[in-house]
Amino acid sequence: MASMRCRRDPCGVICLILTYFSVFYADYVVIQYVLIPAYSDSVWCTLHGSVFNLILLLLLACHAKAVFSDPGMVPLPDTAIDFSDLRSQSSRMNERGCEGWTVCSRCETYRPPRAHHCRVCQRCIRRMDHHCPWINNCVGELNQKYFIQFLFYTGIASLYSMVLVVTAWVWRIRNEREGDAEKEGEEVPSKHLIVAHYIILLVESVLFGVFVMVIFYDQLVSIITDETPIEQMKNRLIKDRSSTSSSSSSSSTSRPPHQPSHTRKPKLALLREVFGRGSVLCWLLPLHSSPPSVGGITYSALPDYDV
Repeated sequence: MASMRCRRDPCGVICLILTYFSVFYADYVVIQYVLIPAYSDSVWCTLHGSVFNLILLLLLACHAKAVFSDPGMVPLPDTAIDFSDLRSQSSRMNERGCEGWTVCSRCETYRPPRAHHCRVCQRCIRRMDHHCPWINNCVGELNQKYFIQFLFYTGIASLYSMVLVVTAWVWRIRNEREGDAEKEGEEVPSKHLIVAHYIILLVESVLFGVFVMVIFYDQLVSIITDETPIEQMKNRLIKDRSSTSSSSSSSSTSRPPHQPSHTRKPKLALLREVFGRGSVLCWLLPLHSSPPSVGGITYSALPDYDV
């Protein structure tokens, strides 16, 4: 199933290759051109190298978990659904406490509340956030934790590499001013290559750092507000339609039609649904946590009604 979850999307494959290339290139530049020349005679070389590689190791582990983990795909039914009986089935759903379940015309399967269809994965994903080409997988109910951890460690690694590069650059400029002419003449051919690596790593760190921090913020906001971007877009469209219709007609309902159907929970409870109910320190590790539940009822493949 792990190979099935890694989609054969050309854009996703290119983004995976670019991600791993950027990580290994950053590690190579930091070790070869930053730490060894600047801190070769100090314990800081070993310390910074160990910490930086630990961050990259956690980054790659979280990325691999986000890539190969099931985002929450809704199982396909063994038999085809009879759409002619859809109205009677929906009434049975409400009677048996399965309100909110819908039918996907593309997957031809019943899906739980807040599940949406992904065009790339061609499956319905429970509490789908979006399809991310950088992990070549959907971000859904079961792998959102690993995706957010990947964003967090990418931001930390970008910030750490920028600090190390700037520090090494200042150290090199200071040594060139205080050094003798012989050493300066020997280092001239390789100095341009070192500066080029510094500039490339700084640009890479700034671009990836800003990019992942923006997405990291959006992910936390969507968790705290208990609305995925797809739900926010749908509620915004419903709100716009209701505002235009209310301007033409004077009658209005007491409850806004754009209000989410699910009940809001405390922010800490929402965070624990994604990161697990353990210690906050465990939220930083790519450890498996029990699947979240909605209203105390864990999602199953199909609701309890006749098909």
